[in-house]
Amino acid sequence: MTRTDPLSPDALRLIEGSEAEQSALYPPEDRFAFSPQQLVDEEVRFFVARVKGRPLGCCGYAVYDGYAELKRLFAEPEARGTGVAAALIETIEDAARAEGVHLMRLETGQLSPAAIGFYTRHGYIRRGPFGDYPENPSSVFMEKPL
Repeated sequence: MTRTDPLSPDALRLIEGSEAEQSALYPPEDRFAFSPQQLVDEEVRFFVARVKGRPLGCCGYAVYDGYAELKRLFAEPEARGTGVAAALIETIEDAARAEGVHLMRLETGQLSPAAIGFYTRHGYIRRGPFGDYPENPSSVFMEKPL
C-alpha cells in the first residue's frame, strides 16, 4: 500500500476503471465522485494497493472540519474478495486516525449492494446527507467512528 499521486498513470487507470463501473450504473447527475484533478485540488490522501507490483485497487480520503470522507474506493474485478479493498480501507482509516480524525463518512449508491455490504461489514452505518451532498434517492450515506 503506497500513498500515490492521483494523477499518476497507475492511479488514473484505476480511477478510469471505477468511473466505467459507476457510469454503467448511474446517470451523471447521480455520480458524485471526485475527478483525478479534484482529488489533487482537495488534497485527498490517495493510496494504491499493489500485489506483486501490479496496481489492483485505490482509495483516498479528504479531511474536513470534524470528519474525513472516503473517496474512490475501487478494486479491480480480479482483486475482489482477496482482501485488497479491506486492506485499503484499513490503511485510510489508520492514516486518518493518525491525523487526529475520529469520524469517517462516505457516499455510495443504492445500485451498489456489494459496496453497501462491504462498508456495513467494516462497521459503517447509514446516516443522512452530509457536507455539500444533496438529498438524493440513489445515494446511500454512511459513517464510522474511528
